[in-house]
Amino acid sequence: MKILMRADTHVNIHVPGNQPIAKCTFTQVLAALSVSLGSMVVGYSSGYTSPALVSMRDNATSTFEVTDQMGSWIGSVMPLAALVGGIAGGPSIEYLGRKNTILGTAPPFIAAWLLIALATNVSMVLVGRIICGFCVGIASLSLPVYLGETLQPEVRGTLGLLPTALGNTGILLVFVAGMYINWRYLALLGACIPIPFMILMFMIPETPRWYISKGRTKNARKALQWLRGQDTDITEELTEVEKLHVDSSRHVVQSVLMELLNKNNLKPFMISVGLMFFQQFSGINAVVFYTVQIFEDAGSDIANLSAIIIGVVNFLSAFAAAIVIDKLGRKILLYISSVTMSLTLIMLGGFFYAKDVSQSDVSTIGWLPLVSLILYMIGFSLGFGPIPWLMMGEILPAKIRGTAASVVTAFNWTCTFVVTKAYMDIVLHLGAYGTFWLFGAIVLIGLFFVIFCVPETRGRSLEEIEKRFTGPVRRMSALVNMKPTPMSL
Repeated sequence: MKILMRADTHVNIHVPGNQPIAKCTFTQVLAALSVSLGSMVVGYSSGYTSPALVSMRDNATSTFEVTDQMGSWIGSVMPLAALVGGIAGGPSIEYLGRKNTILGTAPPFIAAWLLIALATNVSMVLVGRIICGFCVGIASLSLPVYLGETLQPEVRGTLGLLPTALGNTGILLVFVAGMYINWRYLALLGACIPIPFMILMFMIPETPRWYISKGRTKNARKALQWLRGQDTDITEELTEVEKLHVDSSRHVVQSVLMELLNKNNLKPFMISVGLMFFQQFSGINAVVFYTVQIFEDAGSDIANLSAIIIGVVNFLSAFAAAIVIDKLGRKILLYISSVTMSLTLIMLGGFFYAKDVSQSDVSTIGWLPLVSLILYMIGFSLGFGPIPWLMMGEILPAKIRGTAASVVTAFNWTCTFVVTKAYMDIVLHLGAYGTFWLFGAIVLIGLFFVIFCVPETRGRSLEEIEKRFTGPVRRMSALVNMKPTPMSL
């Protein structure tokens, strides 16, 4: 396929501190955009049940009955399948490559959405959601790894948040479309989204680091040249990558499990796991999956419109995070995120306490749930939404990156399943107010976790980040940790 573009086209991006301006090639932006379209499919899949379950319970559009219990399974079976996809994604990105693994999710995504659209019983919907979930798990793992291995350190934060921005675009799209079309047509729309994603994926190369790990130096040179621009001298960079790979291959490689439990590798692994835990137990997927239901429970007569407003805020906040992340740093945004979310969850819990327990007249503060969830989504999108995924690609050591990322992703989707499936049961036992207060308390604990455990990675190469945890190391597939040469800045 011939690509009619100038690979040496550059976009100037300012980086913090006294560092020079990084010249981010257009091809890096194209690569980031291409893989991030996969995240748009993921976002659409995640937000689908919020509007779809409402119309699915309507006998006029369904030939089958969807009970509340079955509705919770339709919502939660996707993260359960994503858990399996996350486990399968680790070996896939190592053996098939990052690009091929990502590209391979597009056809199953299309097939899954068509199966849901044509469903004549609940089983077909569940199977479609399972296939979607499996692909979501693979994509969640492979997208950050691909971006981490192709982007220059100076712009890794900004472009690394593109998946989050487009993922939120997918959520917004399904919320807006859900106001006008029923669940079948929503599924047909979902089948269309992977098509441009699949086309663009054919236009970008595999990561140079994966090529180096497989001994395909010629392919690595071509891929790196494409990413850095045709007028950039990549000799020094490529030589350093090859040297690191040769050095690492001279040493006896321990079993993957032993490497994972090595004390130098265990700390960054546990930080990634911790960030994923607090991300999911902030209650985000309960909010996304059941947005319409929450507003209906609050007595709102504009539940669908409120859901769209939340989607718009989520969408805009992701772009705001992309703008400021390389200026403020990861930890500052996580501080802002945790404080904002905990306060708004407490406010939301207070509203439901006054409404359901005190039996107070809440008509004068009927705006509070919408305002609370708007601020909650802003807080989440600025910090705990994108940063755990971004930092997973930054802090995990290179030689265990595939396996560790697979375990971390599987853990994330396990938490997602638990929160999504148990949300209605928790509300039943604790009440809506107790549920939101519980999430708020967990987020507050997450603030202290960030303060004492999470390192700042802004502006640092992956090599510098890893040395902070392990000291000077020799690594396999170390192209992930390269520094840009002066000519690429």
